[in-house]
Amino acid sequence: MNKTKDRLIYLPLGGAGEIGMNAYVYGYGPAGRERLIVVDLGVTFGDMDGSPGIDLIMADMDWLAQNQSRIEAIFITHGHEDHVGALGHLWPRLRAPVHARPFTAALARMKLEDAGQPVDALRIAAPRPAVIEAGPFRVQFVPVSHSIPESAALIIDTPAGRVVHTGDFKLDGTPVVGEPFDAEAWFTIAKEAGGVHALVCDSTNVFSPRPGRSEATLAAPLAALIAAEKGMVVATTFASNVARLKTLASAAKQAGREVCLLGRAMNRTVLAAEETGVLTGFPGTIQPEEAVEVPRGKLMLIVTGSQGERRAASASLARGKYLGLELREGDAFLFSSKIIPGNERGVIRIMNQLSEAGVRVIDDHDGLYHVSGHANRPDLEAVHDLLAPKILIPMHGEHRHLSEHARIATAKGLAAEIAVNGTMIDLTGDAPQVVERIETGRTYLDGAVLIGAMDGVVRDRIRMALNGVVFVTLIIDEDGQPLGDAWVETMGLPETGKRGENLADTIEADLNDLLGRAGAKVLASDDKLEEQLRKTVRDVAMDEAGKKPEVIVVTSRLSDG
Repeated sequence: MNKTKDRLIYLPLGGAGEIGMNAYVYGYGPAGRERLIVVDLGVTFGDMDGSPGIDLIMADMDWLAQNQSRIEAIFITHGHEDHVGALGHLWPRLRAPVHARPFTAALARMKLEDAGQPVDALRIAAPRPAVIEAGPFRVQFVPVSHSIPESAALIIDTPAGRVVHTGDFKLDGTPVVGEPFDAEAWFTIAKEAGGVHALVCDSTNVFSPRPGRSEATLAAPLAALIAAEKGMVVATTFASNVARLKTLASAAKQAGREVCLLGRAMNRTVLAAEETGVLTGFPGTIQPEEAVEVPRGKLMLIVTGSQGERRAASASLARGKYLGLELREGDAFLFSSKIIPGNERGVIRIMNQLSEAGVRVIDDHDGLYHVSGHANRPDLEAVHDLLAPKILIPMHGEHRHLSEHARIATAKGLAAEIAVNGTMIDLTGDAPQVVERIETGRTYLDGAVLIGAMDGVVRDRIRMALNGVVFVTLIIDEDGQPLGDAWVETMGLPETGKRGENLADTIEADLNDLLGRAGAKVLASDDKLEEQLRKTVRDVAMDEAGKKPEVIVVTSRLSDG
């Protein structure tokens, strides 16, 4: 490798090989000394199966932190959690200027403030033709349509050519809120600067065979649905989908219903959208304490929790009362959203709880009440043709999405490469080349603390959940002999074993038998003693309950002084 020759590199740290947790790096300069820019710092969410108790999951920043002095800037394409949600937690390790359009910047400011970080690194970006200079990069924000206002693709001009990073986008000429996709503007972008060298492109809906539909097509069916219902109507969608919130609220007002927004994220998003001017004409809303006084047939709730989140308003309503409001038989609950893969169990649980209460549950219904914010396969191909890049790098998708997108590109004669998280690609020449593999992982927000995925905390938590815990307490006297018997407490294990006897008593009996036989060397060594106590507990628990629990031994030694 010639380390003095400049090169253009692309490195995904999150969002490539998965949906969510987006974090991408571009670099230009001599190998190993490139100046860097970061695009997006997003999160995904923990689940009870693989990451119990984890609030947020984000990309591992170790490589970037080690190269912090080389970072010129951070660019946030839009305000979805999987693109901006990690900013407050990860910025302290990167400490670079953050560029975002006004509405996205308002959400980014909240993320920084919530994490107790300063906001003076935040820079408000104007759309193209405004240019942001960041070392060897000249970056422009290009408005695109998506399911949140002020989404943007990035034009990244470098000495090695023009890169277009699409971010999340769809081809929507009437998005209700936000800017439409402007094909003419993109045609101009394709002809400037010697054309598009590399297109790094959203792959989420590559398997959807029909052209995408506009957000505006939902207004009539949603209005008809809400007008036909006799009881209270509740609708849930992504809190960030401002256009959908406006469509739902307008349909409710048209049907003579009062509107109440439930959920902190939803209220914050609407407030930020109104304050930054991207949302106008949003119908007036009432507070929950006012909503409880409104006749059911005259009330519409728009709530958070479309993905089954346990602490969101949807789940709370499904379990019973929430802020004095309660669903009853004859009410209707609409999921105006698509279930993100992996969230099916939580959503179905809520649907069943609602159904048991006599509530009519209405889902996506073949697209009648929801449209995606991502470009479908025909739309992706149209963008390929419009921009005519030399190189296509699929991003934002699971491996199967990236692979299919690359296959479509190569069938058209484009050079393409599948780059999953940690794959550093050299984009300098006519074909992309893998030049390095960076070790990547995940960082967990566990309550108020950031931990590494490999730190063992979650592993121990899963082990305790699967096998239970046994606490053993033992006192050793001044002569090195047990003072009384060992005693045991169990958690997460059955009270009685298969012989019908108390499990803790059975374990204590075997432990005390062991102590009666233990030699002086074992009793004198905490390590040897704990090892034998732990083995005995696990052997008894396996025989009696079919489990090998986590064992915590507390040994106290009395001093003869």
